[in-house]
Order: sequence, then structure tokens, then C-alpha cells
Amino acid sequence: MTPKFHTLKINDVKKETEDTVSISFEVPKELKDDYAFESGQYLTLKADINGEDVRRSYSLCSSPFENEWRVAVKQVENGKFSTYANHELKSGMEMDVMTPSGNFKISTEASNIKSYVLFAAGSGITPMLSIAKSVLNDEPNSDVTLFYGNKGFGSIIFREEIEALKNQYMGRIRVVHVLSRESLGNQIQKGRIDGEKTNELFDAFLRNITIDGVYICGPESMIMGVKDSMISKGVDSSKVHYELFTAPSSGSKKIKLPTNSPKVESNVTVIVDGDEIELNLDSTGENILDAAQKAGGDLPFACKGGVCCTCKAKILEGSANMDVNYALETDEVEAGYILTCQAHPTSDKLVVSFDD
Repeated sequence: MTPKFHTLKINDVKKETEDTVSISFEVPKELKDDYAFESGQYLTLKADINGEDVRRSYSLCSSPFENEWRVAVKQVENGKFSTYANHELKSGMEMDVMTPSGNFKISTEASNIKSYVLFAAGSGITPMLSIAKSVLNDEPNSDVTLFYGNKGFGSIIFREEIEALKNQYMGRIRVVHVLSRESLGNQIQKGRIDGEKTNELFDAFLRNITIDGVYICGPESMIMGVKDSMISKGVDSSKVHYELFTAPSSGSKKIKLPTNSPKVESNVTVIVDGDEIELNLDSTGENILDAAQKAGGDLPFACKGGVCCTCKAKILEGSANMDVNYALETDEVEAGYILTCQAHPTSDKLVVSFDD
């Protein structure tokens, strides 16, 4: 199903920390199926801020069984949307909200007997909270270990809700806070979560556990450090899942055409909601998403940086190359999916569908 925006009413705006609010939306009964989600997925919010169309994606911190659609927005320096959300949004206001998207997700099964390990830093707790709640509610024989990095106690988002989970599911969830600017009285919980710290945490808390899934959300350097550490400790790479805040500074997952690749003039057809948009593009020109929008197409997008997968579409005929890809899994690329915000045609004819 192609992601679509709907105008939703804001139920409430809750102050979680000094620089973070959580926002819940009212989803009408007739749209409940459209807004069905799995833990780990995100909503894209759209607002007109001083005449500019500003879109940002935020992970859902609520869990599907709660019948709630809530995201958290942390204030970032000079952040247009985060400033707007933290200071302007109020209960009763309306906002354009895209239907849930995202490959970073977990599907629970009541029969599972698994151990999940979650790593979060700062606002990276949002999808982790959703995942933890779903596992604890849906899989009565599974357990969760959460490592959560922050500057200090005052910056711990959802601190009370996390403590409530510990009390409700006693013995099935362990929470280990790691603080960079305050002390908890021991060295292992002091500092930042990086590769070295993850090695220490593994040896202290995970050495005798069979790990069935690792989920990581935070800055790029933290993610890569945790991922490499867990793999070095014997966790299969297929069990390590992560989501980036923003496009990485490194060139990982960057895909480029060979320097001797010939320029290709292409007839491109973009299919969205059954309609067709015809374009003439070359392999060195603008990307498919931008070109289709200029031609009047109402296509789904959010980050335009290759990080989210909101603009994902499938190649039905022909071929294309992506500048970068930080969102699609290898099997999706092999199945013909592309991020249209990063894609350029490499065949004389290209047919791309948002409806598949």
C-alpha cells in the first residue's frame, strides 16, 4: 500500500523531558486499518512552517496492542520541525500524518521463547520502547535486556514508563542505564555506548545468554560500534538490526555507477495509485522522485536522504541505480525495490511502481 497523508487530530502533547515532547494522534475508526503498524515503524509528520513544507519521520513509541499512535520529538539545535513541535503543538490541533512505514520492525509470536537485546541512545529509545512493550505483552516466554545511553537522569526519556515495565514484567526485562555526565557508582554504567562499552556490557550481562535478536537505534558511531561488537561476540549478523537517526557521514551502503558507464536517455513511467506519469530522464540527471514531483505527481517522501524508505518503489521493467541506500535490505534491492529519491535510470525504458 502506498503511504498516504491524512489529517489527524492531536490527542495530547506530553512533556517527557526538558527538551522532548510526545505527541499522540486520534485515528478515526475508518482509518484504523490504514494506520496499522508493527513495533519499530515510524510516522512521517508534515507541517507548513513559515510557508515551508517541512516533513520529519519519528518512530512510534506506542505498541500496536495499546491502540495508540504516539511519537516523541526531541528538540535539536536549529531544528525547524522539532522546535515547532516542542513549542507550538497543542492538544486539539490538526496535523498531516503519513500512514506508518519502515523496515526496522519486529513481528511477535506468542509461541516464541526468545531473548532480545536492545541498545538505545537519547531519542533512539522510541522504537525500542515499542518493541519492548510488544515482546513483553505478546511473547510471555521471551525476555528483554535494554541498554540505554543518556547524558544524565534528567535526559532519560520515558523514565517512568520504563520503570513501570520493570515492575509489571518483573524478571523478564532488565534495564541498564549508561550515563556520560553523571555517575551511577560503577564504571560499567559510566560513559557512552560504543564498541568498547558494548564489549564490557556483553561480558557483564550477556555472556551466558543465547541472543535471538539485537536492535539498535541512535547515532551512526554508536550503531556501528555496537553492531561490530555484537558480531565479534558471536551474534550472527542477520540477527543485528539497526535504524539511523540521519544519513551517515561515511560511505557505507553508497552505490555508484562505474566511471566509464555511458549516459543513458530513458523513457520513465512512474505508477502511483493507478495513475501513470511519463518522464524523459537521463542517468546523470535528477532523481526519479524529484522529476515526477515536477511533473505534478503526488509521491510519498520524507527524508530525501536515502535513510527512510517512504519513497520506496518497485522496478517492473528496466533498471536503475541509487546514489545511496541506507534503508532497503539486500533482499529488497534484489527483488527490484529502489529509493526513488536516490534513483536514476540505467536502461532505455524504466517502469517504476509505488503500488507494488
